[in-house]
Amino acid sequence: MRLIHPHVRRFALVAAILLWSPLASTAATPAPVLLVVGDSISAGYGLSPDTGWAHLLASRLSRESLPYRVVNASISGDTTAGGRARLPALLTQHHPAIVVVELGGNDGLRGGDLGAMRDNLEAMVSASLRTGARVLLVGMRLPPNYGAAYTRQFETSYRDVARSTKVPLVPFLFEGFAETNDWFQPDRIHPTAGAQPRLLDNIWRELKPMLDHR
Repeated sequence: MRLIHPHVRRFALVAAILLWSPLASTAATPAPVLLVVGDSISAGYGLSPDTGWAHLLASRLSRESLPYRVVNASISGDTTAGGRARLPALLTQHHPAIVVVELGGNDGLRGGDLGAMRDNLEAMVSASLRTGARVLLVGMRLPPNYGAAYTRQFETSYRDVARSTKVPLVPFLFEGFAETNDWFQPDRIHPTAGAQPRLLDNIWRELKPMLDHR
């Protein structure tokens, strides 16, 4: 029989205890994901990467010791149809705790079918809810030159989806500065870097209660 040195036996015993102890066997819990699915407004079109509202959101979460990891899956030019098509893969990949849906502006600016836009938004919200995620819907408004009936129907589409799916709504992402040219880039569509904290504040009012109820 092969004899085992007492020191070796003692080392093996200590290693076994550490291996099976709760501290050693419990892997670090990853931070829950906050997924942003939006268009150029959330992608930070025309801005340096560290100035968009989604980047500022990550910084604010860190300052307030709210352990969420922001995944910004926004794409410039995206529509509700595009967001709906790519959302399933994003949900599977990231398993988000919270999904922020900021889409529809391009549908409206292109004069798209608002019924289809509403269906796409509702499908995105419902798909996210089925995974157990909480959802924040972010609304937009159109310039008056699109006609009173179309602009009114566009705006109410967000309220209709929020009401039917029972999710919180940011009624208008540009609330408080939409008529101020200085807050927009020369195209008058995309907010400047200086406007990004205001975008975040508009979203934060509805998002903060969702973060506090993990």
